[in-house]
Amino acid sequence: LGTWISPVTFIHQYTKRRKLNKAQKGMSRHYHFESNMSLTGSNADYRIPVKPSQQGLIAAALYNRIAKNSGASTISGSSVDVPFLDKAAEALWNARGKSLVVSGSNDPDLQKVVNGINQLLGNYGSTIDLDKPVYYRQGNDQEMSQFIDDVSGGRIDAVIFYNANPVYDHPQGVLLASALEKVPLKISTADRLDETATQCNYVAPDHHYLESWNDAEPQKGHLSLCQPGITPLFNTRQAQSSLLTWSGAPETDYYEYLRTQWKANYFPVTDSGDFETFWNQSLYDGVIDASQAPVTSGDAATETEPVSTEETETEGFNLDISAVASALQSKYSTENSGIELVLYQKVGIGTGSQANNPWLQELPDPITKAVWDNYITVSQKFAREHGLTMVEGKTKIAKLTANGVTVSAPVLIQPGQANGTIGLALGYGRKNAGRVADGLGANAFSLISRSNGTLLYQVTSEVSLEITGESHRIGQTQTHETYMGRETVIQEALLSDYQKDEYAGEFAPKIATWKGDEEKVAPNKVTLWKHHQDKYVNHHWGMSIDLNSCVGCGACTIACQAENNVPVVGRDEVLTRREMHWIRIDRYYSSVGVDDYGALEQAAENPEVTFQPMMCQHCNNAPCETVCPVAATTHSTEGLNQMAYNRCIGTRYCANNCPYKVRRFNWFKYHDNDDFPQNTSMSNSLGRMVLNPDVTVRSRGVMEKCTMCVQRIQAGKLTAKKEGRRPTDQDINTACASACPADAIVFGDMNNSESKISKVLQIAHHDDHKTVEEPRAYTVLQELNVDPNVFYLRKIRNKDEDNA
Repeated sequence: LGTWISPVTFIHQYTKRRKLNKAQKGMSRHYHFESNMSLTGSNADYRIPVKPSQQGLIAAALYNRIAKNSGASTISGSSVDVPFLDKAAEALWNARGKSLVVSGSNDPDLQKVVNGINQLLGNYGSTIDLDKPVYYRQGNDQEMSQFIDDVSGGRIDAVIFYNANPVYDHPQGVLLASALEKVPLKISTADRLDETATQCNYVAPDHHYLESWNDAEPQKGHLSLCQPGITPLFNTRQAQSSLLTWSGAPETDYYEYLRTQWKANYFPVTDSGDFETFWNQSLYDGVIDASQAPVTSGDAATETEPVSTEETETEGFNLDISAVASALQSKYSTENSGIELVLYQKVGIGTGSQANNPWLQELPDPITKAVWDNYITVSQKFAREHGLTMVEGKTKIAKLTANGVTVSAPVLIQPGQANGTIGLALGYGRKNAGRVADGLGANAFSLISRSNGTLLYQVTSEVSLEITGESHRIGQTQTHETYMGRETVIQEALLSDYQKDEYAGEFAPKIATWKGDEEKVAPNKVTLWKHHQDKYVNHHWGMSIDLNSCVGCGACTIACQAENNVPVVGRDEVLTRREMHWIRIDRYYSSVGVDDYGALEQAAENPEVTFQPMMCQHCNNAPCETVCPVAATTHSTEGLNQMAYNRCIGTRYCANNCPYKVRRFNWFKYHDNDDFPQNTSMSNSLGRMVLNPDVTVRSRGVMEKCTMCVQRIQAGKLTAKKEGRRPTDQDINTACASACPADAIVFGDMNNSESKISKVLQIAHHDDHKTVEEPRAYTVLQELNVDPNVFYLRKIRNKDEDNA
């Protein structure tokens, strides 16, 4: 769900079976075995921390348990004992043909075992579709290693690096950099003088993809066209045009070349129309299903392979039991007592190719909530045993050695980390990325292991950690880890309880009246407010957030930042609690205590995780509105809490009075202040292209916060008005809801009984009021009676009661 192959696709598919409503009362069950606390593991119903040296044996043990049920041969020498392994095997066997086992490991032998498990479960042709392979992320470790060996051996005369940077992001990058001196001709198409481009004779910068014509086949038979959105900003040339020129066809225009290839390969022979109609329709649709259409003979398109007409290989997988048993025994062991290292990618930074984007650097990591750093993660137990606890907000810096390479990084204590293991993110330590990323963090690519040319991101031997006398402050947007049992913040229940009672897990606080504790009533029964809802005669905008669907990826945070010109402030400002994101993802761990407040603050060693998107709740009884001395924050006739920036004088009373802490104050003019170099690009014409012209850029001394994308609301209303109709869900949506791959966020008009939000919340429309009748819906801090227009749907966990 975080960084593996196609997270957006996987999140969308995964959460489909996690949604609950009147029509769907069941959900998938997710078991997860891992070392680092990952985004995927944090969403699991059962998460089991294990060491990397155990993973191959765990897969084999899982195979054996299922093989015994099916009567198949078992893998010898695969004894391992970890919690819930039997339970996972039983659940998989009971869900034959409706289950799936996947592994993020780069070990081909472990992957063979996983394929064998899916074969025993009858998943091929059911949950695994071999007819629709995807064609991205098809790097070949062995071929790359052979290339580097050939360069070192002086066997390469010329090389073109097509938007690739192996000097930085390959474990043999240092070797490659020195060996490239032996290559007479070296060309890079990078957009800047990155780590690899600086080693080349020539740099022929490629257009940005938004400046280019192109095509692609991301999935077998599904072709897509790319067309430029803007003219080139710099003196660049599309890489494909460069290749055509170097191949001896300098007069060929790439656009015409692309059209010629499509006409030869994908224009249906039986099509009664002309090619122009087909071409324009393909551009309009964005994708065509070439697997269903007869095509003329011809060469392949430039960026794709021709659509295969060969029959798909026989579905299934046959596991060589003896071979894989021998391979696993040589690689994995339950006896390793040393420190083990797991290298991983962060959701925002990935491999570091886009590390110079400050939005990504300031996107809080979903798990650690840290920004602008990579760090060594250790378990709470490991930290106690090695004296790594934080002192006055500072963490210790350690020297990490693996594969004979040493890097230095600060240590971060991570609940859920498998004891005896440490983690470190890739994508940092850039030297030629740009002023935002250069010199930030440690480069971990050189720590990657290699086995027969295959890159292994888990190092199980000769790993050491040396604590230095230095310290470092890691910027984190959230430093409290649990919700301390406050059921007015997070509500959750077990699936078995929910299936018996749709209101399972509900917490409905009561408050005392003048009669005292003898007569307690719902908070909304005692109020000094005149109800705004009675005045919402036109629209009433609201939002629903399903905690069962939200995986915590942070796509909504970046979408909001791009849409609303939210500034980047840098690590030092984050450390002073001045981050500016309008929507944050609160990450809560389960705690070890029940009644002891001290224990309630401590996260469990292997905690359950809940993600909660939090933005301005647009309260109907908004406490911010009552304390503003200049009426800069007001309430609209459509349920929105509004900000008049020109009226705000920066008293910050509203922020102090907000129980959700979602209002942001501009301490500085971030977008053109030299003290914030990551933002100063906005002071020139190129940098300002990132800004949304429909949204005001706020100056210093002004309060800001979520507006429910009021500019989008107004645009949708005007479009509908011009067409003489009422606006619908198709006209208006917020940036966060549009970007959410899990469809966890639903925005709309609660006055419209046909809107999606009305149906999700089961809003009943009465003569003089509306009521929300979805049993899982609740509002945060309900006891305050601020009456938010943002509703949350209770978290449901698919665990057995004895394991809750």
